[in-house]
Amino acid sequence: MSVTQPQLSDARLSLEGRVATLTLDRHDVRNALTGTALVDDIVAVADWVNACDAVSVLVITGAGSAFSAGGNVKDMAQRGGDFAGDVAEVAERYRRGIQRIPLALQGVEVPIIAAVNGPAIGAGFDLANMADLRIASHKAKFGETFLNLGIIPGDGGAWFLQRLIGYQRAFELTLSGRVIDADQAREYGIVLEVTEPEALMARVGELAGHIAAQPPKATRLTKRLMKMGGRMELPDFLDLCATFQGMCHNEPEHLDAVNAMLEKMAKK
Repeated sequence: MSVTQPQLSDARLSLEGRVATLTLDRHDVRNALTGTALVDDIVAVADWVNACDAVSVLVITGAGSAFSAGGNVKDMAQRGGDFAGDVAEVAERYRRGIQRIPLALQGVEVPIIAAVNGPAIGAGFDLANMADLRIASHKAKFGETFLNLGIIPGDGGAWFLQRLIGYQRAFELTLSGRVIDADQAREYGIVLEVTEPEALMARVGELAGHIAAQPPKATRLTKRLMKMGGRMELPDFLDLCATFQGMCHNEPEHLDAVNAMLEKMAKK
């Protein structure tokens, strides 16, 4: 089903060859997620991707020098914007604001690749960790820096980071608040690959294109299985696999893929 692209305020969206690219476009504030319309833009794109059969991969990147600086520190200093009010007001603003991002991205049915072009700090780091894959430029830096400002990862970052690299390493990064470079992030397993800055989008495009060339319905089901595998007991999971496999065997794309492989084998 083809669905009209959403109208975005602070980001740009393109679709080419089944790969959708969302570019955070508030480089004037280093793509901060608070004090901008980026929360609404990200959530709108997540909903659109799920409804649009023409999309098989979502790439998220940043315009300018940063991937995302996370929260707007100037607003924090002034107790303004998303950070104004008493405990109940701030909590409600988080629920209606930045916490919509992890819920939306966790529900995206296609693979998400974060192309981390520059610093990903605080909530920006957490945004990158909400993707399935991360490819970073050598200019990227990563930091779970909330405690340095006397706050906690209010956007769910502590949930994502420990599942990505394990509790002990995630605990150390979160409690120290230290910033690491792209090579160290690769060593820790945060990013899959590190590229030269000028090669980042080409490499992400190559990876995204390869995934997007896979049968699209089976790709969505495979991601769903990967997400559910971490929270289900094996017998229940295998029941789900059997059902999903039955669905795949009855899809035309399965027969197309099998015939294409037989033709390729016949040519050898």
